[in-house]
Amino acid sequence: MYAVIKTGGKQYRVQPGDVIVVEKLDGEAGAAVNFGEVLMLGGDKGVTLGAPLIDGATVAATLVETRKGEKIKIFKKIRRQGYRRTNGHRQMESVLRITGIEGAGEKAKWDGETSLMTKAEMNARARGLAPRVEATEEAKPAKKAAAPKAAKAETAEAKPAKKAPAKKAAAKTDEA
Repeated sequence: MYAVIKTGGKQYRVQPGDVIVVEKLDGEAGAAVNFGEVLMLGGDKGVTLGAPLIDGATVAATLVETRKGEKIKIFKKIRRQGYRRTNGHRQMESVLRITGIEGAGEKAKWDGETSLMTKAEMNARARGLAPRVEATEEAKPAKKAAAPKAAKAETAEAKPAKKAPAKKAAAKTDEA
């Protein structure tokens, strides 16, 4: 099942589970958003068109994040006059996960889990720059307390190991 919704002066074709980027909407991450401006529904029973809207049809979504979009550069120039101006702008946008569509006697729900991970965090994890979070936080202090003892034991073992190769090297020179 799919729907065509209108928000921010634009139209979007959505299905349950889709992630869309729209003009900025009010709300915090994880908030539920409902769209009542449904222009068209398509599903097993066929296509239902609104005139202009479909009565009783709604699209449910979860707000994943609100962020700044890509930078747009504005460059103005009048040739042969020495006039050049450069300006830039980053529009605020909201990222939504579509969780359900209801209307025209049909319902469609998304069964997955909505992750509130931001795009910046996903990009950092993809590059291996994000810190890893362990499941048990109590295990970290125990490992840190045991680490100095293990380090002392390793240094004690490392000193004789360094002397042994020197003896072997000296033995090889005697044989030659």
